[in-house]
Amino acid sequence: MATFSIENFGCRATDADASALRNGFLRQGLTAVPDDRAADLVVINTCTVTAAADSQTREAVRKIHRANPAARIVLTGCYAQRAPQELAQLEGVCWVIGNSHQSEIPSMLSETLSPGPLSGSGGSDFVPLMNLSGGSLSLARGPAKILTGDIFAGMPAIGIATTPRANLEGDRTRPILKIQDGCNHRCSYCVIPFVRGRSRSMQPGEVIEEVRSLTDAGAREIVLSGINLGAYGQDLLPRADLGSLVRRILGETALERLRFSSIEPADVTEDFISLAASSDRIAPHFHIPLQSGSDRILRSMHRWYRARHYAERLQLIRRVIPSAAIGADVIVGFPGETEEDFQVTEDLIEQLPFTYLHVFSFSERPGTKAEKLENRVPQEAIRDRARKLRARSLTKAGAFRASQAGRSMPALTLARTGGSLNESWTEALTGNYLKVRIAGHLPANGWYEVRPTADPLAALPARGFSVKR
Repeated sequence: MATFSIENFGCRATDADASALRNGFLRQGLTAVPDDRAADLVVINTCTVTAAADSQTREAVRKIHRANPAARIVLTGCYAQRAPQELAQLEGVCWVIGNSHQSEIPSMLSETLSPGPLSGSGGSDFVPLMNLSGGSLSLARGPAKILTGDIFAGMPAIGIATTPRANLEGDRTRPILKIQDGCNHRCSYCVIPFVRGRSRSMQPGEVIEEVRSLTDAGAREIVLSGINLGAYGQDLLPRADLGSLVRRILGETALERLRFSSIEPADVTEDFISLAASSDRIAPHFHIPLQSGSDRILRSMHRWYRARHYAERLQLIRRVIPSAAIGADVIVGFPGETEEDFQVTEDLIEQLPFTYLHVFSFSERPGTKAEKLENRVPQEAIRDRARKLRARSLTKAGAFRASQAGRSMPALTLARTGGSLNESWTEALTGNYLKVRIAGHLPANGWYEVRPTADPLAALPARGFSVKR
């Protein structure tokens, strides 16, 4: 039986997509291997949010092909949807399959791989068209076979696509459940709506069943994910919303901890913050993209809030949930960003109760409105601004950790361990997103009561406990 491995790049949504692909291959009878060098089939699930992400994919292809020339390399995900012809030119790539047909990859490729020996990338037996769902298709021949469709005309549905026990294998102790995909906004710098399609949501009943299934399989924390998570349910009939879904999860499942991925500022309402504060089963952790503190740049980015509105939401979170983790994405070097604009952003960040930042240098994305903007910021200035914000992020993170030192809180053990026989440790994660090291080698996915230290590398004793719902 053919073997496969999956390399994943990008956000939590792509993590969930990769998990669904893995479980689909397992259902088709293929065997998962942890090492690309031992795989007959290597699937790379790509990201295209920045030029650096594109480069990372190309380098991964070259590395895998050098190490395992016989492997069939399949590229899927956002980069594959955006620029399939570009990826098809890479040596070693057999297939490029866009997001439009990603859900069909396991059934299509399992038929191609089995039975019989594997053939080279130049073979003519790719995928019979009758195996494909509807949609506008392109099946091109060349160095690699390309299969893409119009992501807007034939958007894949959001549905249950996991095998829960497989989801919890390896180091995945906190499975990601993607309940929403696509985005209806058109931020001027962002290519993701064009490779993910319009916003669409999983039915609430299916979400509940998936949470129950994952919980029955042993999951103690689940991360709700989406490209625009706060838009959940707006496309459904009858219409639903994220808050009502969360209340159903708390009331109808035994899940011990629920965490949210990134959520837009406009969706962090007073009611949503109150909901997050109402239950200790919801992780006190908010990741809210800022992008810039300059209203002028926010307008050019086509962001739909202003710095004052953003600040009000963060200050409300800190008043209602004093120990909450609050993170943000920030873009530096957007076209037209002056030193004054950057200083406004830096000052706002200093004033607000952030606990960490994800700092991105502006990356021109083909087809976006920002691609055509003038007044480009010199690369040296972009690097300098990014360095300053990353240093500020470290300062913020250290101050938050120090403020939590000595407080008792539950932490969930992860799969990462280290140290020596006499000074071993196991990594764990608190609800407010602090990584801690617990003394000893402990099983993953267990609850421990911890008191974080100011030093993130210090191993500390902890007491285990069970959570019953």
